Amino acid sequence: MRWPFTRRTRATRPGDHPVTADATASGERAIAISTQGGAFLGVASTGDHTTIVHVPPEELRPPAHVDAPPGLLSLPARRAAFVGRDRELALLDGTSERTDPLVVQALHGLGGVGKSALAAQWAATRADADNPVWWITADTPTALSAGLAALATALQPALAQLPPDQLTERAVQWLTTHQGWLLVLDNVTDPAHVQPLLARVRSGRILITSRRASGWHDVAVPVPLDTLTAEESHALLTRVLAQGAGHSTAPLDGAAELCAELGHLPLAIEQAAGYVAETGISPRTYLDLLATHPADMYHQGGEGQHGERTMSRIWNVTLDRLSDTPLAGRILRVLAWYAPDAIPRYLLDGLGKAPAVHKALGRLAAYSMITLDGDTVKVHRLVQALARTPDPRPPPPPAPGHRRRVPAGWRASVRSPAGGGE
Repeated sequence: MRWPFTRRTRATRPGDHPVTADATASGERAIAISTQGGAFLGVASTGDHTTIVHVPPEELRPPAHVDAPPGLLSLPARRAAFVGRDRELALLDGTSERTDPLVVQALHGLGGVGKSALAAQWAATRADADNPVWWITADTPTALSAGLAALATALQPALAQLPPDQLTERAVQWLTTHQGWLLVLDNVTDPAHVQPLLARVRSGRILITSRRASGWHDVAVPVPLDTLTAEESHALLTRVLAQGAGHSTAPLDGAAELCAELGHLPLAIEQAAGYVAETGISPRTYLDLLATHPADMYHQGGEGQHGERTMSRIWNVTLDRLSDTPLAGRILRVLAWYAPDAIPRYLLDGLGKAPAVHKALGRLAAYSMITLDGDTVKVHRLVQALARTPDPRPPPPPAPGHRRRVPAGWRASVRSPAGGGE
């Protein structure tokens, strides 16, 4: 189909008629522009969802020529009740003094052990030395790309209307051509998700947090994070309670016993302390409730605590990631009924073929649910308690775009002492 293009002369006199130009267009939604031999200066667009972005030419300079604004910082708020971790903080500080152009570390541990809190605490101390200091929630490749796009926008706000993929690419190019920056990639679920980024950068500092304990050997330097010491966990409980209404800093009945029962896991202690502060009960009363109503207590925290940040929710997230290895659920259920330390591996021999048992143990260890030590297995006591606790609540709906792959009976086989099968 051909459409003639008509143009009126700029100075119209009485009796003049429109002039038919020599420009034609063919094809659906085609356009034709006659410049009468001159240059075309303007914008032409077609399509139902066409977007025109006007960017100052000077802003489209190569990322290598873009300087970061002074003090560019994006971090979550630091925990007011943060305690301990002196060894890990010193380790991170010591690595910062190295002369290597690129330093990548993977801080890994059990869900709720405080990886993100430690990363935020340490990153905040780097604001005077590194620029930018930028935090990205990187639990999916899409989230990682979005975080990089946000960095590009912060570096050059005038480019905010560019397509997200172009912003992501500009951020990566900026990182590859600059030094003295710190990037925190929080909650990485698979080392493969960050490999494309790490393959391109040559200088700077990247701190990764993850539940994954394995798969980092050719990507980053692994930094395991364990639970708090007894003194640190008691200090955390006391500090959270002191911030709540109606509680003093005086010794609290049952505080040490409660910390021990929770395995000195920071998230569990904060959850318990929030509940104690809100309800006005003692730690010993909470300990009694934990024994008689475990499912309810693992699910509830104090007012203001995010529902995603309870032990029950953290547990379910990890179970979902292990759902493609059903035997892992059965093994965890068996391990839940032994003393937590030095469980002989031969006790699991009858649960399946040897290769399948080894694979399931490896998957549990990869997500920090257990620790393998030669011929024995160690399980955190809170993991054992959750594995023994039936949860009557239905699982939460999956996030948009997420396909839940939990086989029938998976959680039941893990949670219920009577559950069976793989």
